[in-house]
Amino acid sequence: MAVRVIIFDCDGVLFLSEGANLAFYNEVLRRAGQQRVSPSAEAACHTLASTQLFDRMFADRPDVLARVRLAAQEVDYGPFYDLMTPRPGLYGTLSTLGSAYRLAMATNRGRTATGVIDRFGLRPYLELTVGVLDVARPKPHPDMLVRCVDHFGVNAHEAVYVGDQEIDAAAARAAGLNFVAMGAAVASARHRIEGLEELAEFVARM
Repeated sequence: MAVRVIIFDCDGVLFLSEGANLAFYNEVLRRAGQQRVSPSAEAACHTLASTQLFDRMFADRPDVLARVRLAAQEVDYGPFYDLMTPRPGLYGTLSTLGSAYRLAMATNRGRTATGVIDRFGLRPYLELTVGVLDVARPKPHPDMLVRCVDHFGVNAHEAVYVGDQEIDAAAARAAGLNFVAMGAAVASARHRIEGLEELAEFVARM
């Protein structure tokens, strides 16, 4: 069955944003009177939704968890967009793919999901953006990918999800989508690319 829809994760796929996310969370924790993100928790800042991250860090301290959640609502992500770097070939790749496929972004970002789209001028390229505020459950649950498939009116096997983490692969499997891994972090991935420029030819062969 031919691919008709390509759905992208945001962080690690369309953008290199580890520094931006870590700086944001450190500011949230500072506002809440907490220590900076520990080295052991840094990886989670780039994969989990903020609610998942905070629950993991402070579930045993509900009073602190409440303060951190409030601080996250108060901190403006705007200054941190400048720390995000578009992947090489981002706009050219989206332009090329857009002539043959319908494109979307599905991300564990919350209120910044559409902020990224606007800040980096992606509305002409991506027909749909789905974040954690648009569905009941974040990745690794399949909710946001199911929403994308339903929006486009296609069979799950006609869609590809491009992600860079195991939770992306898990969400794709649960939703019945093809999965393409960006980079080497997803050991279980059958399909893999190293850069966006490879994607058009790769999907055409699927």
